[in-house]
Amino acid sequence: MRVYFDNAATTPLDPEVLKTMVAIMENNYGNPSSIHGHGRESRTLIERARKTVANLLHTSPTEVFFTSGGTEADNTAIRCGIVDNKITHAITSRLEHHAVIHTLEAMQKAGVIKLSFVDTDNKGNIDYQQLETLLQDNERSFVSLMHANNEIGTLTDISLVGDLCEKYNAIFHCDTVQTMGHYAHDLSKLKIHFMVCAAHKLHGPKGVGFLHVNHKIKIKPMIYGGSQERNMRGGTENLYGIAGLAKALDIAYAEMGQHQEHIQGLKTYMIEQLREKVPGISFNGEIDPEKSLYTVLNVSFPEMEMADMLLFNLDIAGISASGGSACSSGTDIGSHVLTAIGANPNRPAVRFSFSKYNTKEEIDYTVAKVRDLCMVGV
Repeated sequence: MRVYFDNAATTPLDPEVLKTMVAIMENNYGNPSSIHGHGRESRTLIERARKTVANLLHTSPTEVFFTSGGTEADNTAIRCGIVDNKITHAITSRLEHHAVIHTLEAMQKAGVIKLSFVDTDNKGNIDYQQLETLLQDNERSFVSLMHANNEIGTLTDISLVGDLCEKYNAIFHCDTVQTMGHYAHDLSKLKIHFMVCAAHKLHGPKGVGFLHVNHKIKIKPMIYGGSQERNMRGGTENLYGIAGLAKALDIAYAEMGQHQEHIQGLKTYMIEQLREKVPGISFNGEIDPEKSLYTVLNVSFPEMEMADMLLFNLDIAGISASGGSACSSGTDIGSHVLTAIGANPNRPAVRFSFSKYNTKEEIDYTVAKVRDLCMVGV
């Protein structure tokens, strides 16, 4: 059996999304910036996709800008949001994705900002009281906190963070890459200035995403070279990808309830099976459904001699999982998230992440393999 439990890294492409993209590839090749008929047809498809996204998020199409993915969207929000609004102080956590932390640290190193880190507990929960103190004690701040952690799944109360940012006139950027299409975001109610999406996290194509920019915030482009995206991002638009993103998000919202129930059921079942059949395991981050992203489960296994081979052996057994963020693969540095929450570095940790295509049979197979590996490695 082959099992794919690395959906937090990327998800399989939905067949309906592929069908939508292929039809456009075959029939719509005009440059969206061209004024002739072929170009206008392509432009119409992009604006239709923008309207679909905006309607699902309860915002205006003028606040949606398509990008190459979540990393570009994060960088644009952070760099342009800080520089163009003359912000000198930023707040984040040590659990953020490297697209956020490394960007902010680079800006701090360049002398653009002073950077503060809000504390988190051993499950990855934000210290909201300290966040308010940091907002109160500094000049107008730029706050960057993710909705759900990509490695341990702990959710942040972004409604509360938004309220605090509004109270202290701060700018709020939220990395929603892991929750877009998995939870309903109502931007008519959330007090968020920047929100991001990567299509490949919700059964859409790689290489495309979007940045939501609240109309109250004005920024200049990060990428120059053309008047695309209403002068906000130079470069010919990824027409097929944009259409695929909109289709994937539309499907996600239409099927959200049933997918949440199915995937949360899988996660709960895996927790129960691991507790029953693998002695000494524990979980990193929150696992309470009210506090945890239902697609992610980070498991800490007992210490074993061959701990560094656990993922390799799972791969040999046909099980694809992760030791942390896929963006950090290829490095010999441990997970910055697990380090930040004080997880035991001697215990191997595996992130299993689920999608609508996974089954209980796959969990049974995985738990059996994990049990065997743990018994051998002890």
